[in-house]
Amino acid sequence: MGDSEDFRATDSGIVNSDKNMSSSDYLVAFSGNTERYYVGLVDMIDSTRIAATIGNEKISTYYQIFLNSMSTILSRFGGFVIKNVGDCLVYYFPESAKSNRKYGFMSCLECSLSMIEHHDAICKKLNIEGLPNVDYRISADYGSVVLMKSNNSMSIDMIGPPVNMCSKINHAAAKNGALIGGDLYSMVHKFGDYRFREVKG
Repeated sequence: MGDSEDFRATDSGIVNSDKNMSSSDYLVAFSGNTERYYVGLVDMIDSTRIAATIGNEKISTYYQIFLNSMSTILSRFGGFVIKNVGDCLVYYFPESAKSNRKYGFMSCLECSLSMIEHHDAICKKLNIEGLPNVDYRISADYGSVVLMKSNNSMSIDMIGPPVNMCSKINHAAAKNGALIGGDLYSMVHKFGDYRFREVKG
């Protein structure tokens, strides 16, 4: 990526100020400010193998039901999807920027629990369409991120340790269960409203 003189972010998008770059070039701009957020990831299990068994005609319906169901649950708890990466959603909770507010963090945790509780309902929707059940894992962490935007998208993206941690620990979560990172645990274990179990490794 070029330095900040090559392109700049404006309210209307990212403007390319380098005359040698075409309008089709992919450009990103960072806000320069760091924020602290609860970041989460929900990922389908074994979706590649399952998709291969149901045929191209039904793949889109399979993914659509799962991803839209997760997105609907997120919106109920104040979460926002950052991006869809194939068979998973990366999301965050703006309310968690206020680290002294217990409500913001509880709504994040309750969202994960609601995603787990809706497993059977999502599978029922899939079965009505003649599709197999879906299983998934949820991971989350808390920490500093830098916001960014690209020239071909109106939505924000972010980079930082909690995003990386969500990806790294997701595979260790139980099937249709949730796992949180150490930084998030340090924020929520003191609430006394939830019981946590340590996962080794």
